[in-house]
Amino acid sequence: MPDHNLKPQDRVVYFVSDGTGITAETLAHSLLSQFESLEIKEVRVPFIDTAEKAVSLCARIKSAHATTGVRPVVFSTLVNDTISVPLRDSGAMVIDLFQSFIAPLEQEFGTKSTHAVGRSHGAMDKKEYRDRIEAINFTLAHDDGVSDKDLRDADVILIGVSRSGKTPTSLYLAMQFGIKAANYPLIPEDFERDAFPSAILTHRSKVFGLTIDPNRLSEIRHERRPNSTYAKLENCRYEVAAAEKMMLRENVQWLSTTTKSIEEIAASILQAIHIEKRGF
Repeated sequence: MPDHNLKPQDRVVYFVSDGTGITAETLAHSLLSQFESLEIKEVRVPFIDTAEKAVSLCARIKSAHATTGVRPVVFSTLVNDTISVPLRDSGAMVIDLFQSFIAPLEQEFGTKSTHAVGRSHGAMDKKEYRDRIEAINFTLAHDDGVSDKDLRDADVILIGVSRSGKTPTSLYLAMQFGIKAANYPLIPEDFERDAFPSAILTHRSKVFGLTIDPNRLSEIRHERRPNSTYAKLENCRYEVAAAEKMMLRENVQWLSTTTKSIEEIAASILQAIHIEKRGF
């Protein structure tokens, strides 16, 4: 099946895997982020676990090449050589992420790898999986100040003005690292009282603040509620200043999300409050 909506000179990048494709996509994004000027059409192709599927994918890649006039790039984490061979005949630039690292590691360790399909995810034991699901459920139940129940079980409690990045950061921490992350929005009532919500003060050691440039905040809020008081630059400046003042007074660590990716924000939080990073 051809990939639609392609036009001449599009740079198409495929993330190919015998599993979910998340590993290939994550590693590839780290490399592609160094080419900010490029507009890339990304295509994730998971579960390529038979030679027949690989041949079909090869046809898609050739079709994309014919449409765009530019050879596609393929980031692959396919383990089985029989399955990966057709990709080498696709005319694409194929970057085999596993082979780039497996061969040097085999030489260093003096032993052969298992070359087991899906091993990167299959190695996850049941306890780790349950812990991650529990973290996601906890984070969803404690999003946006919905509940202050069981905050003692939280690994981190994020605070900040509305639209400063608390929810996506909380979910990323839960999904990627199994971190139980609650988050609380600072609202006009908090600014009037000039105090944090009482529920989180009991757990001050777990609190981490997010702030944002008022101009950027105004832009984000205008997308949500155009021409509202909530989105006005003057109001955004007031809320950000009031929030930062409270964070300083309460000795809460915080950072600005204005120019940072979610990955950078999460890494900074984990480092700052010394949470053990749980890889999956």
